[in-house]
Amino acid sequence: MKLLDRYILKKFFYSFLLVLLMLTAIIILIDFTEKNGQFIKHKLGNKEIIDYYYYGYMPFIINFITPISVFITTVFVTSRLAQRTEIIAMMSSGVNFLRFLAPYLAGAMAITVCSFALTGWVLANANMRRVAFETEYIDRFFHNRSQHLHIRIAPDRYFYVERYRTYNNSGANVTIETVKDNRLLEKLSAKKIKWLQAEEKWQLQDWMIRKIEDLEEHIQLGSTLDIVLSIHPNDFSMNPKLHETLTLPELYTQIEVLKSQGADNVHIFLTEKYMRYMSPFAAIVLTFMGVVVSAHKTRRGIGLQLTAGFILAFVYIAFFLFSKGIAEAKGTHLLLTVWMPNIVFSVLGIILYRLTPK
Repeated sequence: MKLLDRYILKKFFYSFLLVLLMLTAIIILIDFTEKNGQFIKHKLGNKEIIDYYYYGYMPFIINFITPISVFITTVFVTSRLAQRTEIIAMMSSGVNFLRFLAPYLAGAMAITVCSFALTGWVLANANMRRVAFETEYIDRFFHNRSQHLHIRIAPDRYFYVERYRTYNNSGANVTIETVKDNRLLEKLSAKKIKWLQAEEKWQLQDWMIRKIEDLEEHIQLGSTLDIVLSIHPNDFSMNPKLHETLTLPELYTQIEVLKSQGADNVHIFLTEKYMRYMSPFAAIVLTFMGVVVSAHKTRRGIGLQLTAGFILAFVYIAFFLFSKGIAEAKGTHLLLTVWMPNIVFSVLGIILYRLTPK
């Protein structure tokens, strides 16, 4: 490693850690202020809050803000080098712009690898504690109810429930359809469904069965019907944040299970999978753009470049959250939607690179 690389990398990593710690401290302070009412309501002590919540929340937020921290760091370090005319001195000594970029990109790649390992494997355990705490004390949605659930319970059988209450394992407006070769053979519908714990069966109330044979339709009615299904109450009580608590291999396995069931929420897990790859790579994209937008010296000093850097950082965050929201709302082309912020900022970075005096 040459002197130039060591010089830039030292400033880059030192500033990155400083920015990361500052942003993390600010976000944790804001989060504590917002949730303090819930902490008081549930009479939680400082040890419980720190050990069971912030122990998991801190790694989560560090990983989340890493790309933005890298971008702010790059703008800060590069603009200082530019204002001190150090970049001009480097170029005058024969260092071209791409060579000047090399240590930045090397540092960004190191952060990307660490972030990918953290996102794919390490973070799952910390997220498990954070999500469990939020479920119990903050959000309280886990004990509520689910709506419009579709599950494939056999290769040719499909289960649907309009409303399911996890606290008493009962649902309303149920249908079980048997479909073969795109033809409806049987439809079992009921106004209510309830799990019988002792018998480990489901009980249907006010049920009706329609069987279709050739051109004839046979109808059966009844008040109660006990039935064995290949689903369990646990299949309905899945935590909405389960995808955040899985390692990358576990996420792949869960996606295959949901696809085999024909579940409606598989897109949430697919979005999470694409995010696991997109988020770490963002550090490289934003590092490249950060160098490009701050490598030239301006008469207005470092303040203007830092302001521009913060504006671009918040634009990226907004774009990132917007794309993630669309994907989780079951949008089409999930991979393209999730990667759109990186694609747009990569194109913008290339355009600015071509316009930047070298």
